[in-house]
Formats: sequence, C-alpha cells, structure tokens
Amino acid sequence: MAKTVIFIFHGDDASLNAGSHVAERVRQIADDVDVELEVYCFGPAQAAITSAVDDEVHVEYRAQIDALAAAGVRVSACLNAAVADGTENELRNRGILLEYARDAFARYGLEGAAVISF
Repeated sequence: MAKTVIFIFHGDDASLNAGSHVAERVRQIADDVDVELEVYCFGPAQAAITSAVDDEVHVEYRAQIDALAAAGVRVSACLNAAVADGTENELRNRGILLEYARDAFARYGLEGAAVISF
C-alpha cells in the first residue's frame, strides 16, 4: 500500500485551509485507491491546533484536524514542540499522536511516502 503524508507546517490562512482540506479529500478516496493517509502538523500549524485564535480559518482548521483523527487517520504532531508549549495533553485528548519530527521524517523516507507540504 502506498502512503501519502500531508505535512502542514505554515500557519497562514491559505496553508491551514488547503492542507487540512486536501487531507480530507485524500481521506475520501484513500481506500478506493489503496493509499494510506497520514497527516503531520508541525511548527506554526501545530501551534494553530491549540491556539486561542477563533477566526473562521482557525476554527475550521481545528475542526478538520479533529475530524481526520476521529475518522482514523493517523494525525501526528511534534513531541518536542508539544512539551515545550505545554500542549501535549490537549493534543493527545484530540486524538493527535505525538512523535519526534526527526523520527517521523526518517520513517516517511524509509516507507517511500509521498510527502505533500503546506
């Protein structure tokens, strides 16, 4: 089975919106095309999951990330950043797995994953 990773890093409105929506669109067809989907949030996009910003884009981004995790998609974020920010419990409670970025990126290479970045 092939793997597609949606890597959301940037915290601008366009990246949060496009990254989370592309992930959902891939999720919708993943079983039909035999693709395993994974989402990794890092940097500003990881911070946006737990931020207090409540504009439309951030609210929708958080809802989409939560929905992906609830649908069984492996959604991960950086363990080091979560510990540094004190957000590890909130992220875990949302169904987000915490993994060192270095380990995730090395794993993607070993798995031959297609990584698409936003």
